[in-house]
Amino acid sequence: MLLHGNLSAPNGTGSDPAMFFLMGIPGLEALHLWISIPFCSMFIMALLGNCTLLYTIKTEPSLHKPMFYFLAMLALIDLVLSTTTVPKILSIFWFNSREISFNACLVQMFFLHSFSILESTLLLAMAFDRYVAICKPLKYVTILTNSVIGKIGLVALARAVLLMIPLPFLLRRLPYCGSHVISHCYCEHMAMVKLACADTRFNNIYGIVVALFIVGLDLMFISLSYVKILRAVLSLASKEEQLKAFSTCGSHLCAILAFYVPVILTSAIHRFGSHVAPHVHILLANFYLLFPPMMNPIVYGVKTKQIRDRVLLLFLGKSF
Repeated sequence: MLLHGNLSAPNGTGSDPAMFFLMGIPGLEALHLWISIPFCSMFIMALLGNCTLLYTIKTEPSLHKPMFYFLAMLALIDLVLSTTTVPKILSIFWFNSREISFNACLVQMFFLHSFSILESTLLLAMAFDRYVAICKPLKYVTILTNSVIGKIGLVALARAVLLMIPLPFLLRRLPYCGSHVISHCYCEHMAMVKLACADTRFNNIYGIVVALFIVGLDLMFISLSYVKILRAVLSLASKEEQLKAFSTCGSHLCAILAFYVPVILTSAIHRFGSHVAPHVHILLANFYLLFPPMMNPIVYGVKTKQIRDRVLLLFLGKSF
């Protein structure tokens, strides 16, 4: 039975289930095969788009600049987020392969949440990049050196890992003596917490504090950057200069909206949306995993002339 996985020997305060079972999209099981079509299409587009973006930035010397280094980091993060979850989701849809070991579930959850935090931090770093480029253009090269960009990347990675390292240990200490069916397409912290048959207040509090700390702090500093950018842009003499300056932020703003809107909605529904149909929450959570990795290369490729020209040259053998 799917409702009762075998239990391994107890460890400390509880017992590890040998296996969890991912439900997929509750209530829409009959449509899994059809739903897999857009999922697979978006996954392939995300892989192709981000790999093309990485290759373009690596092989084009004119793109070896701070903004494009950050964009390459974003592409790497999107690739990890996609490949960590989507292959398993598709295996559920295509082959009804719902089983996932407890340890594999913890690893998937760790990568999912840590790289989501990493993406949030990187979007903040990209906002800082736009702030320096527009508000302090003469100091741009001296402020954002390769060394500084490397340190920003390492700090972002350390922040994500340190905040997420406790989660697997917090989940491992809990007993799972009831159902081992996760009502989701992938292993996610709150979905796993709901299966525990013990007091989970600390897990809930830690999850909420981290979410508020990451989303709240990052969004606050991103907003502050754009307030300063807006003031600098509006102080320019002509409308043409204003549009040209602000157009450099368009792709980044799209990336912010594509990332944060689903994150905030998913988190709110998880904790406060008890009357929302489960499949709505699951679809929104999957949208958050699939849409930004697919759209970021497209948006940046279309909006950034250097990338657009290089990609056209790569695929069509000509530039415009």
